[in-house]
Amino acid sequence: MATSNAQTVPVPQSAEAPQWADLNKCVHCGLCLNACPTYRELHVEMDSPRGRIFQMRQVANGAPISDAYAQHLDLCLACRGCESACPSGVPYGRLIEAARAQIEHNIKRPLATRLLRSFVFERLLPSRAWLTFAGTMLQFYQESGLQRVVRLLGLPKRLADVEALAPEAQAPFFFENIGRVFPANGERKYRVAFLSGCIANVCFSRLNEATVRVLQTNGCEVTIPESQTCCGALHVHAGLREPARELARKNIAAIASGGFDAILTNAAGCGSTLKEYHELLEHDAEWKDRATAFSAKMKDVTEFLASIELNLRMGEVRATVTYQDSCHLAHGQRIRSAPRELLKLVPGLTFKEMPMADICCGSAGIYNVVQTEMSLALLTKKMQSVNVTKAARIATANPGCMLQLQAGAKRFGNGQTVSHVIEILDEAYRNVPPGNAE
Repeated sequence: MATSNAQTVPVPQSAEAPQWADLNKCVHCGLCLNACPTYRELHVEMDSPRGRIFQMRQVANGAPISDAYAQHLDLCLACRGCESACPSGVPYGRLIEAARAQIEHNIKRPLATRLLRSFVFERLLPSRAWLTFAGTMLQFYQESGLQRVVRLLGLPKRLADVEALAPEAQAPFFFENIGRVFPANGERKYRVAFLSGCIANVCFSRLNEATVRVLQTNGCEVTIPESQTCCGALHVHAGLREPARELARKNIAAIASGGFDAILTNAAGCGSTLKEYHELLEHDAEWKDRATAFSAKMKDVTEFLASIELNLRMGEVRATVTYQDSCHLAHGQRIRSAPRELLKLVPGLTFKEMPMADICCGSAGIYNVVQTEMSLALLTKKMQSVNVTKAARIATANPGCMLQLQAGAKRFGNGQTVSHVIEILDEAYRNVPPGNAE
């Protein structure tokens, strides 16, 4: 989705533009450079966090938004690794999202790109009906033999790379569970709401089911709110902040009267945005307090499970496992230990730390589709780190990372299997020998 026809007039600051208070926190020390995947790959200053912030300052000072500026910012994964490395507390995630929103307001994309973006962001992602239809078509493509025929006939390299990243449609879709309340196994200790996502309801149905089971096993009554919708993370990353705000309001309203102990997600990329609803709606007088209350209860499922007295009645999972940090869990939410702690509690599991586990795998939402060449370059290096561990299984905490790593294991790995941390826990609970479940 390349940009073109950029405006050549100075762009004034607005609520949707990077703010001076945030821009001025950057002292250009360069400690972010080694944490930036695109800089590590290209060694181009303008494709580093420091370089991108310099360009944002130029625009804030009146420089025009050019095609080159848009391209440098489009190449950013928004992985926020630079935030973990920054000693000055620069909120780079907020900056890149605001800069992309500003670009979106000041460029005119080609007609085909506008139509595609409009369909994906405004029709497909928020709609259960459209997602169900798309999932059914994907399932037909994959199970009818058509996918094998297409791959045998061959595709241009660009399309072949994208097609290889396509998720598997997992029927029955999880949509049928939306609106249900799942009781705790045994004594109820917590009442939680589970936001099951959008695409995840079609392509990660089994993961969502495993998440509910693990929560039930740990004394949770699990509500799947009826009126929930897409979290808006992909919209925010694409600069579409107003549609994201509308989705945020719907999700906040969906759990408004629930009185839940926690609101949970199993998708780290979604969780990062859900936890920042208070920033997204900070200028909305009607919703900002509700957004703050929502964000305060929002937790990643691994974060929640690591914070409670976990049910340790598990069977063995005999596997050597390494863990890939999801960027938006490690850098956006600052959660690193929780997934590792949970894995180390599983009997029979041998945990192996990989080198540079918190460097992005190249997934980054739809980045691997729109910036496929860079994404694959990063994935190649990621799989080198995985292969060093000799682990047969890769764990992570984000569905997008799972897709990327599955493709990496096939193309650059040793046939490793890829699992969400929750799926491994679910397997351990299901492996409890008969008679030892209580």
